[in-house]
Amino acid sequence: MKDYKKIYFNSNDGLKITADLYEIGSPKGLILLCHRSHCNRAEYREIAPKFNNLGYSCLAIDQRSGMKVFGEVNETKNRAKEKGFPTGYLDAKPDIESAIDYAYELNIKKPIILLGSSYSASLALLISINNDKIKTTIAFSPGEYLKGIDLAKEIKFINKPTFVTSPKKEIDQVKELMRNVNPSLVKHFKPNIEGFHGSKTLWESVKGSEVYWKELRDFLNIKEIS
Repeated sequence: MKDYKKIYFNSNDGLKITADLYEIGSPKGLILLCHRSHCNRAEYREIAPKFNNLGYSCLAIDQRSGMKVFGEVNETKNRAKEKGFPTGYLDAKPDIESAIDYAYELNIKKPIILLGSSYSASLALLISINNDKIKTTIAFSPGEYLKGIDLAKEIKFINKPTFVTSPKKEIDQVKELMRNVNPSLVKHFKPNIEGFHGSKTLWESVKGSEVYWKELRDFLNIKEIS
């Protein structure tokens, strides 16, 4: 039995976005889930229900930069190709921005949590800077993935609680990326285990996933949605 329903809304440029809504009654808040490269909303089929159990509704979107994988089609990407829209990492920025607006309305016009994976983690950090509809940002494996943008320089103005993490081999990369951000706003979890790139590190099949979940739960408990 599915614990989500497929919904649609438009990006800022009119492209229809496909998303999975994992909704619970009386949630603490809403988490917007954005996938990594060569992927789609199915990246969160295992993860979103666990956030539900922690008290959060979730919205997992298909961005136009992605593909068919995990037995699911990236419907937003397919529509973008049909319309001749570019599908690079930065081209997905309006999809996430529109999803933030949509999620904000779903959350009764209360700020949401934005969670990104790989390239969408970089976009999440960039978008979160001056967006009052985002209360907290969670970034799995962010990096300098956005062509023409010095992300480390751009995100120095981050002004909200931010959780960043990665596999062990990417710790230095993430540390360098976050070097200009106010350290009092950042929880950088540096694992002693191998982990996995992006939010897939939360999958049960990844050794040590429970360690990432513990750190994330601790962070969410501290930065509780009011």
